[in-house]
Amino acid sequence: MPGFCRDCQSRFESGRRCPVCRSPRVIAHPELETLSIAHMDCDAFYASVEKRDNPALRDQPLIVGGGRRGVVSTCCYLARIRGVRSAMPMFQAMKLCPEAVVVPPRISHYAEVSRQIRVMLEELTPDIEPLSLDEAFLDLSGTQRLHGAPPAIMLARLTKRMEIELGITGSVGLSHNKFLAKIASDLDKPRGFSLIGRAETAAFLAPQPIGLLWGVGTSTQAALQTAGIRTIADLLRWERADLTARFGQMGSRLWHLARGEDNRPVSRDEIPKSISKETTFDGDLSDPDLLDGHLWRLAEQASDRAKAKGLAGRTVTLKLKKSDFQTVTRRQALADPTQLADRIYRTARDMLDRSGATGPFRLIGTGITDLCAADLADSSPDLLDPGARTRARAEHAADTIRARFGKNAIIKGRALR
Repeated sequence: MPGFCRDCQSRFESGRRCPVCRSPRVIAHPELETLSIAHMDCDAFYASVEKRDNPALRDQPLIVGGGRRGVVSTCCYLARIRGVRSAMPMFQAMKLCPEAVVVPPRISHYAEVSRQIRVMLEELTPDIEPLSLDEAFLDLSGTQRLHGAPPAIMLARLTKRMEIELGITGSVGLSHNKFLAKIASDLDKPRGFSLIGRAETAAFLAPQPIGLLWGVGTSTQAALQTAGIRTIADLLRWERADLTARFGQMGSRLWHLARGEDNRPVSRDEIPKSISKETTFDGDLSDPDLLDGHLWRLAEQASDRAKAKGLAGRTVTLKLKKSDFQTVTRRQALADPTQLADRIYRTARDMLDRSGATGPFRLIGTGITDLCAADLADSSPDLLDPGARTRARAEHAADTIRARFGKNAIIKGRALR
């Protein structure tokens, strides 16, 4: 069985230790030379960057997040051992790990480190599908002749280089499709490297819980369990037609995933599903003027991201979280796609007024979904709002001024609330 050492990259037949450097970090797999679809995920990325930049934090449990009213953006593995998880309310995280050091996120800094990692990925293959700042799919098919080594060894070199040059560790999953590569990267964190081959796919998946499958959240899992489906083996006993009849398109998709089938290519130009921004207040908020100010700023931030990516959305979304953690969401389809802050804000404000939701609120968010290219964005005149065209021209003019003189060159009055 072919194998190699993750530390010195020596290649050899399988063994428990590397025959060259004696490292136990060896990988051996019968399909080592042929698997080429990978998922690379940085380990606790934000926290790793903070610990790298401040060595005094190295042995401390670290949480990257907001104040006590916010949520955990990420945390290091020392904090995870205590039960802290991403998206957990800060007050709960601090109860679980009161000795944790809390630092605010520095997104622009993490983005710069992400760009450095992206340069390394580009040296391996042009077929990269980023999922976030800290993870991406890679298709290394046909790269062995270029690099003189199979994808598995090139990925091991990548993670070692990241660790040496950037001080950031990563975990790799390698398989024959994206679905299984993503699962594999989670099997051995941190600093992991796992492979799932074609021959072992069925045996690996069968005993796994259905929650392992993409798209199976809490509500879907409850519905499947009601039907007696708790493991993937249970799912395999269903005919595709019966699953589709009971669960719709989701049933058909689960039928394929249960068999390890995923034909989606690694797409460099994959369009994200949504662009949104939200904020958690330091204290519960009911004042309509203050809520309005937050809603405008969030709409403007979502708009800026859409314009930077050349995207527009056919649907505007509104998210509210009440003081009792009840979440209220609203969506409104538009006549034509938009990327304008004014239109996102006005649509979200209308949904807020009509939602019937009463404060106090701890969180508000807005954005756009059903994304598309921005070529035809905001092209249809709104007959019910004759001032829309004028406001659109003013917004584009303001964008030009901000690009030249800075984002604070023009500020709307409502942004100061």
